[in-house]
Amino acid sequence: MYKALANSSPRQLSEHLQSKNIQPITIYDRSYPDLLKQIPDPPAVLYASGLTDILDLPCRLSVVGTRDPSEAACNDIKQLLPDIIKANTVIVSGLARGIDALSHRLACEREGYTIAVLGFGHDHLYPKQLQPLYQEMLSSQLVISEYPPYMKAERWHFPERNRIISGLSMLTLIVEAKKKSGSLITADCALEQNRTVAALPGRIADTFAAGTNQLLSEGALPVFSSGDLLDELNLTQRL
Repeated sequence: MYKALANSSPRQLSEHLQSKNIQPITIYDRSYPDLLKQIPDPPAVLYASGLTDILDLPCRLSVVGTRDPSEAACNDIKQLLPDIIKANTVIVSGLARGIDALSHRLACEREGYTIAVLGFGHDHLYPKQLQPLYQEMLSSQLVISEYPPYMKAERWHFPERNRIISGLSMLTLIVEAKKKSGSLITADCALEQNRTVAALPGRIADTFAAGTNQLLSEGALPVFSSGDLLDELNLTQRL
């Protein structure tokens, strides 16, 4: 990242950010999320586009899962999240295919709030098929990245991005994950940050549930209803 920043002057970067309506939020700014400051390796800068006031909302739930979810997992999310969104909980995810995109869409459709955390700069959306969702979120939600806008996606950016997804919330929900997946990296980040991990139980024969079932066997919070999440978020009284 330092090499990339060295290739443009501060003035060039500032002009580019202004032209894209991207606001840099440093760790010293009032609007920088307090929860994110508490993680071991907080990003020095967040490049934010959209409604930055969403960062002021106190309650957030991070939701991550496979890029190729089962129909059952999609149905579970559609059943779980509406009550969470109704309780003014901000849904945080990674703007990836599958569970991430579905979680963002549900928040938009229910007129709630959601934050997308990118693993690349704003100039290089990946994957391209999420362009309509990205544009919608720019107008009514919030999209952030620790990477300057001209930085393309690199493989190692996504594990780095995951610590921000978990770091923005006290509770991270893992929906569907294989034994080796980016979602489990996010769960590990949450545990390292002393945050709570929740998971949806799955069938023992389902490879996409192997990771979540493993998390449950290691002590993750089992989720069978939105009430389980609301209880953990201390939001039941706000319904």
